[in-house]
Amino acid sequence: MAEQGKSSRIRATGRRRRPPGKGRRAARIAAWSAAGVVLVGGCGVGYAYYTLNGNIDSVDINAALGGDSRPQDVDDGSMDLLVLGSDSRAGANGDYGRDEGAARSDTAMIVHLYEGHRKASVVSVPRDTIVQRPDCKAADGSTVSGQRHAMFNTAFEAGGPACAVKTVEGMSGIRMDHFMQVDFTGFKKLIDDLGGVEVTTTKPIEDESSHLDLAAGTHTLNGEQSLGLVRTRKGVGDGSDLGRIQLQQAFMKAFIEQATSVGVFGNPKKLWDLADTATKTITPDSELDGVKELSDFAGSLKDLGPDDVHMVTLPVQYDPADPNRVIPLEKQTAQVWQALRADRPIPASATKDAATGHASDVVR
Repeated sequence: MAEQGKSSRIRATGRRRRPPGKGRRAARIAAWSAAGVVLVGGCGVGYAYYTLNGNIDSVDINAALGGDSRPQDVDDGSMDLLVLGSDSRAGANGDYGRDEGAARSDTAMIVHLYEGHRKASVVSVPRDTIVQRPDCKAADGSTVSGQRHAMFNTAFEAGGPACAVKTVEGMSGIRMDHFMQVDFTGFKKLIDDLGGVEVTTTKPIEDESSHLDLAAGTHTLNGEQSLGLVRTRKGVGDGSDLGRIQLQQAFMKAFIEQATSVGVFGNPKKLWDLADTATKTITPDSELDGVKELSDFAGSLKDLGPDDVHMVTLPVQYDPADPNRVIPLEKQTAQVWQALRADRPIPASATKDAATGHASDVVR
């Protein structure tokens, strides 16, 4: 995500119809930015239903994009959703720097839930990936012309969630069943409400840009520290966005472990705080814009655990013309999309020879 402007450092102390499930209960998804959906799943009944519903803002992706030019809506029991972390500096997010006119999607993950929703693959898309951005509609209704060589995160900036979805669908040939957006401030509060997330760093992390300063060792990170970690890039690996993605993926695994062990369902106040924060934090598509819909979605994930989620980064290489940009590896990227379209695991060969960021072992 974009660099923070705070001076202090942080120190540690179209839908696919799924087969009907048996006995829904709350579950956890494998991405921190989808955490809101999961936590709402535990409070669909009995906790100020209308208050929580009133917290939720949504976007109608289907109306914005129509159906004629989108990939086919395949009815095979799987589900795909695009999860974006927005770096808008509006409101409380102004603590993280100056708003230059529009939010950007500095964290982007394509979550594929396999048939039965007992396994998932998460594909992180680097924000600096050079892609072909299609024509999109701006917020004022005008048309934003497409661009053959555009940074991926400019799609959200140019045309909002619908343009980001349209860009991903053009890249992958996969219809996104759902969309979800999470912002900085809500993410921090969600982690604080959860009680923090425990991680172990194998080496010190010091990044002036994200204001993070961690010694090697085990830490329970609060919301501010967690946000610093998932935004750190210059203090780890090769200093690239690819290294930051590896930190994000490690943090997501730690988040899943924490969410499954914290015991929120025996603590009504904690459950309410989590649900209230989650419904204020996320902006889902219009088909997930109510407590019941979010609860049903979370219930479908009841069998997902940390070991059931395979996380990869879109196979890319550094752009020879600009080392600050990356370009997809055509053959390997095709393997990723082909596997997900067929509802099959992503093969190991898909990430062969891809740039990594060299930060995979920094956080456990």
